Amino acid sequence: MRYFPAGIFLLYLPVLAQEQITLQDALQRAQRYGGQVQSAALAARIATEDTKQAKAAQLPTLNALNQFIYTEGNGTPSGVFVANDGVHVYNEQALVHQELFSVVRRAEVRRAKAAEAVAAAKRDIALRGLKNTVAQDFYAVVTAARKVTNAQTSLKESAQVLDITQKQEQRGEAAKADVIKAQLQQQQRQRDLSDAQVALEKNKVSLAVLIFPDITRDFIAVDDLDTPPLLQGFEEFQKKAASGSPEIAVAQAGVMQAKREVDVARYQFLPSFALDFSYGIDANQFAARTDSPTDASGRSTLPDYLVDHRQNLGYSGQLTLNIPLWNWGATRSKVKQTELRAEQAQSDLTLAHRQLQANITSAYLEAKAAQEQIDSLRASSELSAESLRLTLLRYQAGEANILELVDAQTTLAAARNAYADGLARYRLAVANIETLTGAF
Repeated sequence: MRYFPAGIFLLYLPVLAQEQITLQDALQRAQRYGGQVQSAALAARIATEDTKQAKAAQLPTLNALNQFIYTEGNGTPSGVFVANDGVHVYNEQALVHQELFSVVRRAEVRRAKAAEAVAAAKRDIALRGLKNTVAQDFYAVVTAARKVTNAQTSLKESAQVLDITQKQEQRGEAAKADVIKAQLQQQQRQRDLSDAQVALEKNKVSLAVLIFPDITRDFIAVDDLDTPPLLQGFEEFQKKAASGSPEIAVAQAGVMQAKREVDVARYQFLPSFALDFSYGIDANQFAARTDSPTDASGRSTLPDYLVDHRQNLGYSGQLTLNIPLWNWGATRSKVKQTELRAEQAQSDLTLAHRQLQANITSAYLEAKAAQEQIDSLRASSELSAESLRLTLLRYQAGEANILELVDAQTTLAAARNAYADGLARYRLAVANIETLTGAF
């Protein structure tokens, strides 16, 4: 537990080895530990398996049938159930099934591929959202750290003013009220420092949740606010947005998926042609060949119903042509339904393009305004520092009162923090543009 002069205390996390984290480091770590991205990535992998299954459905299948049927005897070889060939029935067969002609299966593969593209694009959106959140939390930590430094500097300046007023009071050059005002100012700066330190720790916890498996790990966010990236032209961002936006990719993949759904529905009007081939045993004895005379069970073809042996091991083939004729309009209704969904997907794509343009315009205006204000905020900070220096000299010369000096201190503290906020605002605005274009 650490105590501060104002009496406010902070509970610090256990301090381990501090490490410096850049924005790129934070982004890479967040991809490993971000729950939303992991969920979207799993959804994309699931869609990939759907595509594999759809492709496999077009290929021949091989199954092994292993079956024994026992039927109650009735004094004859067939048993009490007429459908069974005997009291004992053994089925040991290899079954091959192949749909020789099925356009529905082909459409299902294309539909699965489109769904896989949708899932991949949604994964990119989740990743982009995570990156945006990480950037906000990262620069919140950087800005909070700067404000802690600013608060420490302001506290030193207030201590200097207090020392000057106390010395002037001792020489009879300042009133007691000036000393009290300087003491109040110093106490306020102490409270500002405590608040800044609390804000820094809270922001570090918010970022640690995203980039570390254990939030007790301590770290330092590398401050890169003094090297802001250049802002490209609006037309350049528009071009990148048209080709790299994950929202557009999702909408386009959704249109393609909806069209494949229409194909699947329409192809159900067409016939399908399949082959089934079996090889093995389907007999009353579990043997490839019965050498002893065998009573008739309905399968013998000899007139005397007695044969010296029976060939049990063999094969059979079956060709099936399935022609859809009538299902009370269910297929037609499904086609209509999928066509409406395709129309809706196309409308969503148009809306996505318009929304992207609006978002790009808004984000660019925000970045442009933030960029234009950086120089002004820097100048304000420098002028405020000079104003405090001159006011302090005037106060020592008896030409300024304590209120002017306190006001100069307050103005400088606010100007420093405003400059840090302005730098972070520009950074986040550029990052927002890059996420919209898919470049971040």
